[in-house]
This record gives sequence, structure tokens and C-alpha cells, in this order.
Amino acid sequence: MKEIRIHARAGQGAITTASLLGYVYFLKGVYAYAFPSFGAARMGAPMNAFVRTDTLPVLLKSQIYEPDYIIIVDETLMRGFNCLSGLKEDGIVIINSKEGVDLALKPKQKVYTLAANDIALKNIGRPLGNTALLGAYAAATGEIGLDNLTEAIKKKFSGKIQDGNIAAIKEGYETVLKNKKG
Repeated sequence: MKEIRIHARAGQGAITTASLLGYVYFLKGVYAYAFPSFGAARMGAPMNAFVRTDTLPVLLKSQIYEPDYIIIVDETLMRGFNCLSGLKEDGIVIINSKEGVDLALKPKQKVYTLAANDIALKNIGRPLGNTALLGAYAAATGEIGLDNLTEAIKKKFSGKIQDGNIAAIKEGYETVLKNKKG
């Protein structure tokens, strides 16, 4: 089983991110379960979304405490929360950050940063970097391919928004590929 935890603020698209990611895994032919967790239902409140995937039906419905992968949509959450809590020994973290971050990681853990909101603003016209982060996730983890991710985007969006999101996933993907090589 693979487990993904997403850290964001309400209104930043974390539920959409989890839903799209779950659908991509479904398209890949594996079982997926995506769900949110949040307290006060107000815009900007810290919240999490989760995705579990497996070749067998996913029966576990609790929050994810030891993720394989972490996506941080809003890096300001790292100031008040231990967003890396429980990250597995060989875990991967993808962070929406313009400047990059300096983290104390274990030897096999990896972190990738990208200015996902800037990518989204350029391609979609709004600073909602979740699809750019999904492209980055695809490149960083190798778990999903751009073909299934593009198919999921086409199912969720249409018109110019669809085109912009597809461009954002491709740019997020390419950004992380360049970082992996460099």
C-alpha cells in the first residue's frame, strides 16, 4: 500500500488534488481511496487530504500517519506544523515553494520544490498550484504517468481551464525532472 498526505489550507484545492490523484491511480488499474480531514470549515484553515492506493481493495479509512509521499500546497504550514511527521525512511516530499527549503531529512528521503502557484498563474490565470504539484509528484515518484494524469484533468475540466491545467502538470513535471538531473 502507498499512502500520500497532502497539507494545505481550505480553499487551495487539496480535496481536488486528492480526488484527481485517486482517479489517476484508478486509471492505472489499482484501487484508490481519497478523502479530506479538516476542522473549522473556513477559508484558509489548515487541513489535510489523503490518498491510499493498493493492488487490493483499500479498507483502511483512518488518517495517514506514516506517509510514503507528502505534498505541501502551502509552505507556510511548515512554520506551525510538523508536516513531515511520520514520513517513511525513503519518503518523498513535494513542496510548493518559490525559494526552496532547507530540511533535515534522513539519508534516503528526498524533497523537491517548485513555484507551483507561479506555474498555475502563468498557465491557468489563478495561483492554485495543485495540478502543477501533481505533475511534480509524477516526476518525483514515478508512481503515475503524464498520460493518466492528463486523462484525469480532461475528465475534471474543460475548455481553457483544461488546457491550462494540462500545461501546468507538464511544467510541474519538467521542473522536477530538471531538479532530479541537477
